[in-house]
Amino acid sequence: MKSVFSTLASDERGGPAAEFALVLPLLIIFLFGIIDVGRLMWTWNRAEKATQMGVRYAVVADMVPAGLATYSFSVSGGLVQGAAIPESSFGGATCVSPSTGVVNCTCNTGATCPPLGVANVGAFQRIVQRMDAFLPELTDNRVTVEYGYSGLGYAGDPFGPDVAPLVTVRIRNLTFTPLLLQLFGGSITLPDFRASLTMEDGAGTVSN
Repeated sequence: MKSVFSTLASDERGGPAAEFALVLPLLIIFLFGIIDVGRLMWTWNRAEKATQMGVRYAVVADMVPAGLATYSFSVSGGLVQGAAIPESSFGGATCVSPSTGVVNCTCNTGATCPPLGVANVGAFQRIVQRMDAFLPELTDNRVTVEYGYSGLGYAGDPFGPDVAPLVTVRIRNLTFTPLLLQLFGGSITLPDFRASLTMEDGAGTVSN
């Protein structure tokens, strides 16, 4: 006659349940991983589209560095009327918003710039609002608008800003939180997203 212990040892009726319990955590992690890859690509695509639409608005609407938009390189900059603006006269400027309602535009390190004046906060915020249509979680302090030297633009242009810079709209420090990290309050910082176009009108509040 078998003992109780030998009977229990040979009983395999709970085997599948034990095996399922071992596999279940791995299965859940695998499923969450698939979902997170989809969520990451969705966030990535929205961020890229936001920069594309932001820079499209920026090149046809008001420039953020208001002084650059009105500066005459022939009258104040000493260039001959109609002369191409060299990099030595304008090397590039960057505009950021350290907090809501505040925008600072500064000349790039090592570059020369005309007086940039007081930043056009409204112009900056309208760019961000256009981007918010594609990435609603975006905030002002994650957006940078850069005006770089392009070799285009002529001193004393009577039809608009003298310079026609290469405009780059950049999203910085965008974070993504995988489902597994939501339990622990962690997140992942994504690389910068950016898009660039050459300045067109540089004036107004309407964009196609």
